[in-house]
Order: sequence, then structure tokens, then C-alpha cells
Amino acid sequence: MTHHYRPSVLADLARHGVLPLPHTRPELVREYVRELYKYAIKRLRARLLNGEFPRREYAGRVDELRRQYPALALQAWQYVEGGVRPQP
Repeated sequence: MTHHYRPSVLADLARHGVLPLPHTRPELVREYVRELYKYAIKRLRARLLNGEFPRREYAGRVDELRRQYPALALQAWQYVEGGVRPQP
């Protein structure tokens, strides 16, 4: 099956080095980006615990990090042109 990813999604994914091919399932792409985000959050927490910045800055830094991953606000089916929501 061929998937036509939305240009805005491709631009966001490319910022993280993720370049899905037309045959790459959107679910797999979203799962991979989610893992990148989780890794980044873990690194941020480790930096907090190492005293690299004060605790009062942590929430703001988490928010800033979250904003770097707007594709995670979408469901996988929304990554592609004409994406159809799966039926329950």
C-alpha cells in the first residue's frame, strides 16, 4: 500500500531525521517519533537530576520539548492525505 504523507507532517518529521517512504505505515512512523520523544524526555529528566538546571525550569522545558513534536498531536491516520479514521 502507498501512503501520501501530508507536506506539513513530512516537514515536522524531517526535523527529527525521519523520512518515511511511501510504503512506510503511518502507525510505524508515529510510534518511532513517539520513541524519540520519550528518549528526549528521559534525557531532560536526567539533566534535571544532574543539577544542570533548576527544578522550577523543568515544566517550561518539557513544554518547549513537546512543541518540537507537533506530529504527536495527530493520530497516525492524520499523517496522510485523505487519511481515514479506523472504525472501532
